[in-house]
Amino acid sequence: MKQLNIKKIVKGGGKKLLKNGSYSVGLTLIVVAAAIVINLIVDEIPSQYTQFDFSEQKLYTISDETKQYLESLQDDITIYYIAQEEYEDTTVAKLLERYDDYSSHIKVEQKDPVVNPGFTSTYTDDQVSENSVIVVSDERSKIVDYNSMYETEVDYTTYSTNATGFDGEGQITSAIEYVLTENLPVMYTLEGHGEAEIPSNIGSLIEKENIETKTLNLITEGEIPEDADALMICSPTSDISENEADIIIEYLENGGKTIVFTDYTENELTNVQKVLNNYGIQTMDGIVLEGNSQYYAYQMPYYLVPDIESTEITSDLVDDGYYVLMPAASGIEILDEKRDSISFTPLLTTSNDSFTKVDVQNMDTYEKVSGDIDGPFHIGMYVSEQLDEKLTELVYFSSSSILNDTVDQMVSGGNSKLVIRTISTLCKQSEETTSLSVPVKSLSVDYLTLTAYDVSFWMIVTIGLIPGLCIIIGLRVWLKRRKR
Repeated sequence: MKQLNIKKIVKGGGKKLLKNGSYSVGLTLIVVAAAIVINLIVDEIPSQYTQFDFSEQKLYTISDETKQYLESLQDDITIYYIAQEEYEDTTVAKLLERYDDYSSHIKVEQKDPVVNPGFTSTYTDDQVSENSVIVVSDERSKIVDYNSMYETEVDYTTYSTNATGFDGEGQITSAIEYVLTENLPVMYTLEGHGEAEIPSNIGSLIEKENIETKTLNLITEGEIPEDADALMICSPTSDISENEADIIIEYLENGGKTIVFTDYTENELTNVQKVLNNYGIQTMDGIVLEGNSQYYAYQMPYYLVPDIESTEITSDLVDDGYYVLMPAASGIEILDEKRDSISFTPLLTTSNDSFTKVDVQNMDTYEKVSGDIDGPFHIGMYVSEQLDEKLTELVYFSSSSILNDTVDQMVSGGNSKLVIRTISTLCKQSEETTSLSVPVKSLSVDYLTLTAYDVSFWMIVTIGLIPGLCIIIGLRVWLKRRKR
């Protein structure tokens, strides 16, 4: 019988254990090192390849237009995200990562306002709300306030404020354009004649287009400034002077751009009409009513839903299926006596069944009666005149209700899209001044725009046709069972 050699067994087992232990430690180190390397590599991969946007509205997915713009950048900019750790808006933070990924000229830095309380004072004296963004170039800076990234509306049933849209991409892209654009376009708005104020929603959209607005009193100034890219005349309640009309005409004849809004009024606006007449158009008396229920809304024949003609200005609205709503508009007439060099392009047109009520004050029916003027009518018109190298452009809308925020909401923003597209076209004529227009990403259901015809049709279907079919089917089933 052999005797066990304990020392030899222990010695041999120890070597084996040491060998196996070294192998395990080595393998563990290799795995840890590989994990570190993989994490470092993944950290360098752009977030669009590692983080997926599963939100229904694609809130932090950058549009193709913005991507192309970012790829064309030549100058460096820094985007500062003002937010405390663990209090970031996830959507804004992820969106900024996309901007950082898509261009080597963009650098995103987060600044904690608690750790750096005086940081924002370098760019503004005002209080900057948390989760706001500051876009900085070598020339200038612009603050994108957090509140401007979200569109909200008040629910008056609960008196709570609900977010209806996210405009983070639009605001940030606009800010980048702003800080990199050397000469921003300027639009002057005429004042001193009871003009309507530009509504806040339109004003915000103009600012987003990086168009600077200034007021102009021609009585004191005596001329339209040289830096004017466009002039807005917004529904004056009293007439301009003859001298002011001559100044505006001279400005237009030298290649000026003007957008005019008027409203029905009993006051004679002779000199406003003089400006329009010089370019072959005039405002008809009275207001337009529709005889075709497919061309008006809310059971009111003067709430016009006109055809949108396909033009350079309106093509986006036509392609996207938007409506325009213009209550209380007057017809625009093209004069017989006009210069051959003037071109007319209708933007908005009523139906063949429309008519004008001339005596609005004594109007006691929405029906067409003797003395009413037959349509169709243009209620939005683009006029241009090319003389030598000077291009004059004038856009005329015969109702300022197209600017109204409430009316705009009734057509899911169709009115504001048309107005901003018009202003942008007039103010930005060269490739250097052409800007992106990134739409707001909706967080709510859009309004369903139904014409009077649509309302009548669906009332017949839901109140008459469907119940009628149910009754007929029920009678057939009852008779069939009774025969059994």
